[in-house]
Amino acid sequence: MQSTRSFTDKLFLIIKGLGMGAANKVPGVSGGVVAFVAGFYEEFIYSLQKINVKALKFLINGRFKSFFQYINGRFLSLLFLGMIVSYFSISKLLDFLIVNYELFVWSVFFGMIIGSIYYLNKDFKEWNTPTLFSLILGISIGVGISFLDPAKENDNLWFVFFCGIISVSGMTLPGLSGSFILILLGNYVLLLVDSVNALYDSMIDILSGNFNAVVEPFRLKMIKVLAVFTLGSVTGLVSFSHILNFVLKRYKAITISMLMGFIVGSLGVVWPWKKTIYKLSESGDLLFDGNSKKIVENYERFLPELNLETFVAAFFIIVGICLVLFLEWYGHKTRKK
Repeated sequence: MQSTRSFTDKLFLIIKGLGMGAANKVPGVSGGVVAFVAGFYEEFIYSLQKINVKALKFLINGRFKSFFQYINGRFLSLLFLGMIVSYFSISKLLDFLIVNYELFVWSVFFGMIIGSIYYLNKDFKEWNTPTLFSLILGISIGVGISFLDPAKENDNLWFVFFCGIISVSGMTLPGLSGSFILILLGNYVLLLVDSVNALYDSMIDILSGNFNAVVEPFRLKMIKVLAVFTLGSVTGLVSFSHILNFVLKRYKAITISMLMGFIVGSLGVVWPWKKTIYKLSESGDLLFDGNSKKIVENYERFLPELNLETFVAAFFIIVGICLVLFLEWYGHKTRKK
């Protein structure tokens, strides 16, 4: 692990954080894939698992510099800076692109998943009965999750905390999309749209001197929900990192093959040619949540027709593959230093 990083490395680390944050926001896409392909997944997991009792003792004793060095603080702070910026900037752009250019956005992500599978498989030489079994198990879980039906929205704070723990799997387990899991739990709009936008709008109002809007009951409720969700996410992130660090050290080949299976299984979720199925009432009317947003039921996938739009989508799939290959090249270059 590097103790010092050049300005270029720091900038690229922030960019990788932007990529992870944006990927975590999109249902079906895993931020962990970005970490895997860019070559910093194991450092990410290792750094997170250093947040333990020893690190807590450094904090209690006021040894902040020792704490920062012990947890690889420069690496984590730059990465999380990119993620935070992403949630309040790139993720809003991504929301716009998905609404207006849905097919092409999904095509890019589909290409990235294909590129990720190539990246993981090309250097993996330990195929045997246990790793093949874990690959098939990972694929089965990934495909199974993609065909589950979502639950109803639930803003109970204990459930929101649980959502935070579960949704962070997208950062620690490449191929399992935390945002898609939130759709299945019924809380995607609540936790990744309404609460984030409420905090963003409140920050804008405060900066413009409008303090009345900030204390509006709905805003306050959404910010409290976001705070509990964030606490759950941090809890899950640290907990999963300890578990993953343990299994990566002792069962690395089996773990990597299962993660590869998760990624292969996620192809069904990010298949570009699909239409969104919304929940209907018994009378056949569309169901909406509290903010007049249609409630997603699942996706109906279909094969594309041979037309210009399909060829453009195929081009964006190639763009996604090339993006992953570039990340792989840069990650390999960085590891050589």
